[in-house]
Amino acid sequence: MVATRADGGNTPGAYAGGMKIVTVVLDSVGLGYLPDAPAFGDEGADTLDHTVLKTGIELPNLTKLGLGHVPGVHTLPLEPHPLGAWGRMMEVNPGKDSSTGHWEFVGIHLDHPFRTFPEGFPADLMERFSRAIGGRGWLLNRPYSGTDAIRDYGEEHLKTGKPIVYTSADSVFQIAAHVDAVPLETLYAWCAKARELLTGEYAVARVIARPFAGEPGHFYRLNDKRHDYALVPPDNVLDALVAAGREVVGVGKIPDLYAHKGFTREVASGSNTEGIEKTLALMDEPIHGLVFTNLVDFDAKYGHRRNPQGYADALVEFDRALPRFLEKLGPEDYLFLVSDHGNDPTYRGTDHTREYAMLLIAGPGMAGRDLGTRATFADLGATWAKLLDTRWEGPGDSVI
Repeated sequence: MVATRADGGNTPGAYAGGMKIVTVVLDSVGLGYLPDAPAFGDEGADTLDHTVLKTGIELPNLTKLGLGHVPGVHTLPLEPHPLGAWGRMMEVNPGKDSSTGHWEFVGIHLDHPFRTFPEGFPADLMERFSRAIGGRGWLLNRPYSGTDAIRDYGEEHLKTGKPIVYTSADSVFQIAAHVDAVPLETLYAWCAKARELLTGEYAVARVIARPFAGEPGHFYRLNDKRHDYALVPPDNVLDALVAAGREVVGVGKIPDLYAHKGFTREVASGSNTEGIEKTLALMDEPIHGLVFTNLVDFDAKYGHRRNPQGYADALVEFDRALPRFLEKLGPEDYLFLVSDHGNDPTYRGTDHTREYAMLLIAGPGMAGRDLGTRATFADLGATWAKLLDTRWEGPGDSVI
C-alpha cells in the first residue's frame, strides 16, 4: 500500500512534519476468548471482564476513551461521548504469546506455529547446550512456572552451578541463574549460545535469561535484568518505517521481541511504572515517527501468577496515567492502546489465553468511532504505515 498525505497525495516522505504515533501494548489485557480458543484450551477466558468482576475496580479513563463500547466488554459502562475510537482485533497467527502477537502487529503472518516442547527439550540438544557452556550440565528441563523453578531448584543450582532450564506452553527456552553463582554477563552469554543452537527443527521464538537473587526460601527474580533473544523476524512494517526515514523508538521488551531489528532507538524499562514514565518523557521529544512501548507487568507479574488483585492494581495504575498521555498529544499525534493476547488471572493453569486484542485510538478524527472487529492484528502496522506515509504492501488494512 501507499499511504496518503493530508493533502490527498501519496508521495512517501511528504506528510506534515512531526507526527508522533505512540503505541502502548497493555501486555495480555485480552477482551474475551476468540472463536478458535477451544483448540487452545481457553474457552471461557476473558482477562479484562473477569479481572473487573473479581476485584470490583473502576477504569474511568479507559471508559471515557470508549473501552466499554467494545463488543464483549460487559463490565465497563458505555461512555455517551467517547474521546477515542474503539474496536478489537482477531489474531491470525497460530499462537497466544508475545512473539506471535507482536510479529502479527507489524504484518508478519506465520505459516506454522513456533515450536513448543511440552515434554522438555531433547537430550541431544541439551547435551550440545551443556558442552557450549563448558560442560555445566543443567537442572529441570521441562515446562514449569518460573517462580516455582527457582523455589524448587534454586538451592541445588547454588550448590552445583548448573543452570535451571525450563519452558512453558509458549515457544521459549528459559535459563534461570542466581547472580551470586553466575554473573549476568555469563548468563547472557549462555543464552546467546542457546540461541545459536535453537534453530531449524529446534527453532523456538525466544531464549530468555531469567536471573534471580536472594536466599533459599526467599529467592526472587530480577525482572529488570531479564533479557530476551528472539528469532530474527522477516522484513516488516518497522523496517519499512526506518527505510522511509521515520524514527522508531522501542520501549521495554519491544526491541527484544524483534531481535533488535527495525529500530532507530531503544529505551530500557523494567516495570509498568517505568515504562509509563519513559513513554511520557518521549512524548515531549520532537520524534517524527513511532514510539512503541510494552507494559509487561500485567502479564509477567500478575497474569502468569494468577493474581487478579495485582492485575487489577496494574490496570488502575495505567488508567490513572492515561490523562497524562492524552494531554501530551500534539494536534497531529495519535495514541494507540492495544494488547497482544490474554492472560486471564482467574483462569486455570498459568499460561496465556487465546483472546481478542484491545484496539483504542485517540487522535485527530478518532472521537466516537466504532472500528469494529478487525480480521488481523496486522491492521495496526498497516495503520501506522498509512499515517506515516510509508509504503507497505504486506498484510493488514488501515483502520483510518
